[in-house]
Amino acid sequence: MPKLYLLGGENVFKRSAREVNERAFQDAGEPSFVLVFPWAKASFDKGYKKRKRLADYFTSLGAVMINFIEYSDSNETIAKKMADSNLVYLTGGLANVLVERLKNMGVDHLLYDYRGVIVGRSAGALALCRKCVVTSRSSSKVKIIDGLGLADLTLKVHYKLEKDSILERLSRQEKIYAVPEGSALIYSSDACSFIGEVYLFENGKKRLL
Repeated sequence: MPKLYLLGGENVFKRSAREVNERAFQDAGEPSFVLVFPWAKASFDKGYKKRKRLADYFTSLGAVMINFIEYSDSNETIAKKMADSNLVYLTGGLANVLVERLKNMGVDHLLYDYRGVIVGRSAGALALCRKCVVTSRSSSKVKIIDGLGLADLTLKVHYKLEKDSILERLSRQEKIYAVPEGSALIYSSDACSFIGEVYLFENGKKRLL
């Protein structure tokens, strides 16, 4: 099973979760060959500046090769590039869009069999979990969607205090892990560890892990 870094969110321009990414790169080992799936945006993330910014960031962390997977790539091409990498990175955006695209291309099965490190940022983290809690910034609307299930847990990213009442209510049905931006939950073989502040909502109550 891959080792998963479930990152609550990051401002890549400010490199606000550098500690998390440094740990992930260390776990992946040297030399670091990184494969990025920029599939979570509705119109795809093909912006040169965004990609260059991410590539520069990863180079500063020690990456010697950085590849971006296009949605037009064949399953065989994706499988070959994954086999040649030791760290896969799923970008942020819309979790439901990312999950659908990964399933449509058969990448979900490739991720299950992957033996390196997978970093999911924001929507990328949600997609890796069994269930995803998606809330609205401007209202109290909330929905729970299915993820890929590599991590057998329910996750909320971009956690902020103002969402406590919603999460406390939902946690009466199932446990919810809440990860703020800059923090991460590390999942490996059903064991969890944490970088920064990670919270567990269970039976209507919240506690810091």
